[in-house]
Amino acid sequence: MCNVCRARGGPGVREEARRHAADPTAHGEWDTFRDMMDKVGFPQDVTDAAWQLILGGIAEQGQLNDEALAMFTERQEQRDHRASNSWYQELVRLIGDYLEIDRPTMALWSGGIDTSVYARSKGHTPLESTPFGSVVNELQLTMDWMLKTPMWNVLSKAFVTRARGPVHIFLRAYNPDSVLIAQEVPQLRVVMALNPAVELVWHPVYTTADGQLLEVTKDLELTSDATYRTRDLCVRALYDYLRLKHDQANSRSERANAEMGARLASNGNQP
Repeated sequence: MCNVCRARGGPGVREEARRHAADPTAHGEWDTFRDMMDKVGFPQDVTDAAWQLILGGIAEQGQLNDEALAMFTERQEQRDHRASNSWYQELVRLIGDYLEIDRPTMALWSGGIDTSVYARSKGHTPLESTPFGSVVNELQLTMDWMLKTPMWNVLSKAFVTRARGPVHIFLRAYNPDSVLIAQEVPQLRVVMALNPAVELVWHPVYTTADGQLLEVTKDLELTSDATYRTRDLCVRALYDYLRLKHDQANSRSERANAEMGARLASNGNQP
């Protein structure tokens, strides 16, 4: 089986996932996982169980992905079915307490892992910086991203239910079908209804040509901190900056600009 076929989730990848689920310690990243879990303070029995649940979930996910496409046409229904993986659900029950934040404020993000790193540098805790998230984020686990993406979706849902105060949302790209907008924010609104201390603080983020991440003010200037109280105001600032001030030679923000253009065009608007 060629690497391209394996990366796309062909039979070879799924067969490999089943072998690893049957013999978890034969997986090439077992030693790394065990050592990292020990370093952040997980008991050995939790580490052993979590590893089995991760690999069992990866092995089961292929069938759920196929069913989601065959049974549903709506994106959210497909996402929900993929996230019904019983192994991943059990994983959350096992390690839920290790998704707590170690800083006063939680962070969510969209637009690439650099945005998560940026949020952390601003003093907030994204999922990838929690004890368990920091471990899993360092592992490949499988060559097929679609076998592990639902695990992250399940983890993110459990993560946001732990919000106890302001949640800072860093938006470097906007997609209404993203996990952030379609799953995490609606879940947060449920939490907000129960706890008035939870509020959403939005940050539009732009990457400059030299790779620096900065935020967009209402006057379309770049600064170290620019906050908005609503999603719409945040998206408007980001889109206005991309439309009016984005340098086409800046390849680091080319994807965000292209996605904006495609979305505006699909809505019958000119970029």
